[in-house]
Amino acid sequence: MKQAMIFAAGLGTRLKPLTDHMPKALVEVGGEPLLKRVICLLKEAGFIHIVVNVHHFANQIIDFLQQNDNFGADIRISDESSELLNTGGGLKNAAPMFDLESPILIHNVDILSNVHLEKLYEMKSQMPDVDALLLVSERKTKRYLLFNESMRLMGWTNIETGEVKSPYPNLNPQNCKKLAFSGIHLVSQKVFKAMEAWPVKFSITDFYIQECNKLNIRGYQKIGLRLMDVGKQETIHDAEAFLKSL
Repeated sequence: MKQAMIFAAGLGTRLKPLTDHMPKALVEVGGEPLLKRVICLLKEAGFIHIVVNVHHFANQIIDFLQQNDNFGADIRISDESSELLNTGGGLKNAAPMFDLESPILIHNVDILSNVHLEKLYEMKSQMPDVDALLLVSERKTKRYLLFNESMRLMGWTNIETGEVKSPYPNLNPQNCKKLAFSGIHLVSQKVFKAMEAWPVKFSITDFYIQECNKLNIRGYQKIGLRLMDVGKQETIHDAEAFLKSL
């Protein structure tokens, strides 16, 4: 059974004032809410079990899904209304809703891309020794994940400040591949096992960085990847043009 989680609980602060009255997941791009777009992509790729976490205007998302009969998918709600758990905490909280024997694809609700989700899932299924597979790109940013020659995660760096985070002492970013995280990734049962020692609320990126010397976390750089983060109100017009170009 193909299963996925959509991170849709964020406050959408950078999309204000739109998100003063609605959750980021329901902001429309090209006439369709972001959440619907991701659900439809997942369905097309054969994902029949989807978990959506909610916090900001949670009832609006729940009502939207009910009014649309979950778009024909098996959708479960991971309710974070009482406390926003961040990405790592949100995934940990949703663990009981999954069959942990199979890989789980995670997709940020505000990411648009041309990635073939079914092929990405199949790739992870054929790599049983890989605990997490992160879709990465050469997208320009200040913060990069650091990988060795075999694309194993080694740490993180901020190229503006020179800050480095890594469980490997004296890691030199100049000896690593610097790639940007896409917000699309796949995890296995060992990830959830490692999360048991983590608090209720934490970042999935921080988790990956701190656990990368214990877990086999790999990056996958898709050739020809086109990706856009609909993070700011001024990017919505660009996002509509981006969708037309895919």
